[in-house]
Amino acid sequence: MAVETEKQRWQRNFADLLQELRVAQTGVQILFAFLLTLPFSSGFPRATTFQKDIYIVALLSAAAATALIISPVAFHRALFRQGRKPELVRFAHGMASGGLAFMLIAMVSSVLLITDFLLPRPLAFVLTGLAGVWFLTFWAALPFLRRNWGEADEDDDEPPEARPDAID
Repeated sequence: MAVETEKQRWQRNFADLLQELRVAQTGVQILFAFLLTLPFSSGFPRATTFQKDIYIVALLSAAAATALIISPVAFHRALFRQGRKPELVRFAHGMASGGLAFMLIAMVSSVLLITDFLLPRPLAFVLTGLAGVWFLTFWAALPFLRRNWGEADEDDDEPPEARPDAID
């Protein structure tokens, strides 16, 4: 079995990150587009001041998420063919993490906006809290708790990078 070179690993890490960003980018762009059209809908004038404030939080968070999630593409263009893939991967990882954090805020505030518009406020807060916990469970808690999946047994002397099933 051929061992992956460091350059190949950085290239694979970047390709993996881009695939992940494609999924997140689609979601945040759909939410952002929805939020951009919302003020022009016929029901928006009935929104309370609280709902309009939540709308602004959702809109600006979706905009920030969009900017951060797309930024690795612009960074890649600026560093193209300069042999700086490690720097690019580190930057892209940070931007992806920040983009997901803003996406979480945009999603949860959008849920609050809609539930507060349709339901009594206490119920809207409960449902929004549940939605926030749901997102955090799958986006933070489970990945954190499972970060050591597939680790070698203590008596296994083979380094992780030599295993074909190792994930970066």
